[in-house]
Amino acid sequence: MDTCLETERLALRYLTGGSPTAPELVRERHLPNILAGYEKWGGDLGLFAAHEKDGGAFIGWFILRPEPEGPLDEVELGYRLRQAAWGRGYATEGSRALLGKAFAELGVRMVWAETMSVNHGSRNIMEKLEMTLADTIPTPPDMEMVEGSEHGGVRYEITREQWEQR
Repeated sequence: MDTCLETERLALRYLTGGSPTAPELVRERHLPNILAGYEKWGGDLGLFAAHEKDGGAFIGWFILRPEPEGPLDEVELGYRLRQAAWGRGYATEGSRALLGKAFAELGVRMVWAETMSVNHGSRNIMEKLEMTLADTIPTPPDMEMVEGSEHGGVRYEITREQWEQR
């Protein structure tokens, strides 16, 4: 396994640690984009698989990447964890490690994250990370079928200066 960042309980790795087992669409469309992102951003930014260090169970993935044509010093933080991993602090732990790396090692100026307004679990994580509510946003078209999407979304942000002062 090609580990790029570790916390007390997690190992985050690049998604190149083996042959993809996902459906054809993922193999032909999404995986090439993920790999191209690693190359474009020098291997430091992109999509990362998260595993428990004790036993290696896959718990989900994290994102730390800029918009496709955005500045490299403004990046998105994201996470999707298996339901079995919810409520165990993994999203906060992995996100905190990525924020630390972004600000201390990668020269990132600002990190942002978005979620649905009604996703209180994700909002709580962003607030634990001391991110601040920056804006309300419309629901993206690909999320309109999700329950609660009619309430729109929210965007949280944290700057390097805020991170260093916490």
